[in-house]
Amino acid sequence: MCRSIKTLRPPALSEEATEEEIRAAALQYVRKVSGFRVPAAHNREVFDRAVDAIAEATAGLLDGLEVRGAGAATAEARRAG
Repeated sequence: MCRSIKTLRPPALSEEATEEEIRAAALQYVRKVSGFRVPAAHNREVFDRAVDAIAEATAGLLDGLEVRGAGAATAEARRAG
């Protein structure tokens, strides 16, 4: 869908994705879906809420994923970290 959104889970990313990386991916997604690189002032609030919601959902997804072959230890280590 959007080539500038990178995979944020191991092994594509060697370490846990940062909040900044997650937010950047969420922003790219909202830009692509809305068709706005920068929303007009009257759309800014809904645009920002969408980025926040997608970033939160992405963080939850990454936190819950168990990478095959890495076992539960990897998922547990991410939650503890």
